[in-house]
Amino acid sequence: MGALRLLIKTDVLVIGAGIAGAVCALKAAQWGANVVLLHQGVNADSKNTRWAQGGIIYTADGDSPEILSDDIIRAGAGLTLPEAASMLACEGPGLVREILVNELGVDFDRRPDGSFNITEEAAHSMPRILHCKDRTGFYINDALERAVCAEPRITLLSPWLAVDLLTLDHHSRQKLDIYRPNMCLGAYVLDITSNRIETILARQTVLATGGVGGIYLHSTNSDAARGDGLAMAYRARVRLLNLEYIQFHPTTFYHPHSPRFLISESMRGEGARLIREDGNEFMHHYHESGSLAPRDVVARAIHEELIEGNNPCVYLDISHKNADWIRQRFPTITGACLTLGVDITQDPIPVVPAAHYCCGGVATDLYGRTSLNGLWAVGEVACTGLHGANRLASTSLLE
Repeated sequence: MGALRLLIKTDVLVIGAGIAGAVCALKAAQWGANVVLLHQGVNADSKNTRWAQGGIIYTADGDSPEILSDDIIRAGAGLTLPEAASMLACEGPGLVREILVNELGVDFDRRPDGSFNITEEAAHSMPRILHCKDRTGFYINDALERAVCAEPRITLLSPWLAVDLLTLDHHSRQKLDIYRPNMCLGAYVLDITSNRIETILARQTVLATGGVGGIYLHSTNSDAARGDGLAMAYRARVRLLNLEYIQFHPTTFYHPHSPRFLISESMRGEGARLIREDGNEFMHHYHESGSLAPRDVVARAIHEELIEGNNPCVYLDISHKNADWIRQRFPTITGACLTLGVDITQDPIPVVPAAHYCCGGVATDLYGRTSLNGLWAVGEVACTGLHGANRLASTSLLE
């Protein structure tokens, strides 16, 4: 006889352990719930959170929720839900301080006087971005991992992969349940180590599975970002929204024989310029903000330049800045480029656009509720209407 299938019961099942899933699990546990948290990878590199370089929106002198909300809406190309932008702008910076700074102790960069070293990014009307060098997601992820492992109410299962949502109308053994309002009851999951399908029953289930970048040829995402959560929601007839709005990051390192990796938008915020092979800037032909134009504008501009010039890439140049400052501010990017023969303190960086972020997803209200009772969605897999057709830089970690 084969081994019996496990039946795990919990208050909350969170599928995905990046910043959205981990914070959700922590808060649910702190409020008294027993939580099962699934992570599909064998290490943290499968979380897109860990790959985030630039930073997270905070606030600065002269800033206000109204100004931030206006920036989000302007970047969203007319499709941002104003209520979503207002909620993030009003509550987001305070939650960064409460959760990431005070509770988790994330070591954001500071100036000599102890104040936060705020930087600027494209389409923001002022500097308001907190960062940890050029590895912000890495440091946030590490702090979250420590907190999750220290929380006794959280059971972390890794590597476990969600296969399908359990719903009342599709999986109940009671035939008459098809006449009751449908609801999510948990998920079938794969224990990757044992190669066994197990069952987790949950009072509430949260999708935090990230985006779809891994299915593209050129992407800044991990290979694990395959759209699993979207597929499970679709099979359960949950409403999906705005899936056509895939944001391409305009600057990923180009090498004909190497995978793409992200060149943070913070580099343009710190003064890097987009140039052609002949050294001439071109973004001022496309937008009044030049190299600090919104991502969709910059990505399309680069695409047009590549077609017009029949070139494989354009270039991002920050070599006019002090070399020691570049190495200190962007140590990860500096090192990664050096391994491929580019010294960014002296040479321009070859760049091309790559799939970066799914602005659509599982449709939710402003509190994460989906169209299926008992199912919630948070992070990139969700669509609250915040991003519209184009995400403003550094709203992803904050959302």
